[in-house]
Amino acid sequence: VTSPIVGTFYRSPDPSSPSFVEVGHRVKKGQTLCIIEAMKLMNEIECDHDGEIVAVYAENNQPVQYGERLFAIRVS
Repeated sequence: VTSPIVGTFYRSPDPSSPSFVEVGHRVKKGQTLCIIEAMKLMNEIECDHDGEIVAVYAENNQPVQYGERLFAIRVS
């Protein structure tokens, strides 16, 4: 999964909440993986496939670029 926009990457909806997904989690198509904040708008990034999270590349609360890898998913 790559970033569709430039912005700030967040793994959870707020600092006190758990991450949307962790390595090893099973995910479904349409499930929220993270949030990218761009120009004060919170954009939920959704999964395109059913599968399992095998890697998280982006660091929480860090800037990401268009096309940057965010997650690796083993498609099932």
